[in-house]
Amino acid sequence: MKKVMRLFFAAMVLVGLASCNSNDDFGTQEIEIPGVTIDGDIDCCSAEEALQVYRFLQTVKIIPELSTTVDGKYDVFAYSKNGSFHTGYNEIFFVATKKKNGNYIKNFDVTSVTPLMLMVKMNMKHSTPVGSSVETFDESRLAVKRGWVSFLMNTSEAGSWTLGYDVSVLGSNGGIETADITVNALPDGQAWLKNFKWNDQTYFLSLVNPTDWQTGKNTITAYVSQKSNPITTPYALAEQQFTIEIDPRMPDMGNHTSPDNVSLTKQADGSYQGTVNLTMTGRWRIHLTVKDAQGNVVAGGDNLDEGYSSLYWDATI
Repeated sequence: MKKVMRLFFAAMVLVGLASCNSNDDFGTQEIEIPGVTIDGDIDCCSAEEALQVYRFLQTVKIIPELSTTVDGKYDVFAYSKNGSFHTGYNEIFFVATKKKNGNYIKNFDVTSVTPLMLMVKMNMKHSTPVGSSVETFDESRLAVKRGWVSFLMNTSEAGSWTLGYDVSVLGSNGGIETADITVNALPDGQAWLKNFKWNDQTYFLSLVNPTDWQTGKNTITAYVSQKSNPITTPYALAEQQFTIEIDPRMPDMGNHTSPDNVSLTKQADGSYQGTVNLTMTGRWRIHLTVKDAQGNVVAGGDNLDEGYSSLYWDATI
C-alpha cells in the first residue's frame, strides 16, 4: 500500500508541475499518471523514474533550436547546463516525450551528432571533438541521454557553427540536419581546450569538470581526441593510450604549486582521470606533460623545473 501511495504521490507531483516543466517552450506538457502502461506502451517511465527525470530537467535549460518533432508523434528536446554552448567541453542532454500526453520515453536513440564551423574568410569548414556516443545518463534517469561536444572556438565574425543529429524514437526516425547555434567565449581565466601535434597528427585535450571543483583534492577528467580526415568529420577519441602528467600552479600567487596530484590515465570509457589538488580559490594554470605508452614525452613538459609548460589548461575556482 505504501509503495502504491508513493507512486500516486509522485505522479500527482508531476501532473501538478507539468505547467512549469522546461519543455514548456514547445507548449504545455500534460503528464498522465506514470507507472502504468498506456495503450500497451512499456517504454514509458514509472512514476519514480519520471520524477527523477523531472528533477534533473530543472537543473538544465532547453536549447530550442536543437529540439524537434518526430513523425508528428514524439517531441525530442535538447538541453545544456545554461541553454547555450561555450568553447571547450559541453554536455548535451536529450529527452523524448509522447505528444499526446507528455510521457517520457526510454526507448530512443540519438546518433550522428555533427557540429560544423564555417570559416567565412577562409571559405572552409571544419568539425570539432565529439563524444563517441550518446548514452543513457544513469540508471535512475533512463529517459535522459547524454553526449558531449568540445568546441574549438567561439562564434564570431570569423566563423559560425551549426549542429545536427539523427534520432530514432520507438521505430520512428527523424532529427535535425543543420541548426545554427551560438558558441560563446569562456570568461577570462578559463581555457579548457588545448591541442598538440605528434607523428604528424593533431590531438585535442578537452578538460571536463572545472566548474565543479572545490578547494582540496578533486577528480580531474579529460578526453583526448584526434583531428579527422576529412576535417568536416567529427573528431573521435584517440585510440592511442597516453599518460597526462599535471603540475598545477597559481600564476597570480607567485606560481606556487600543490602536493598530491595524480596523473591522468585512460579509463575503460575512453576518458582520462586523475587527481588535482587545488589548495585555494583563484586562477590555476594546470601545466601538462603528455607521454605515450612507453613513457616518452610527446607534448608539453618544456620547462617543468621552473613550473612551466607550453601546454596547459586554465581554470578559476
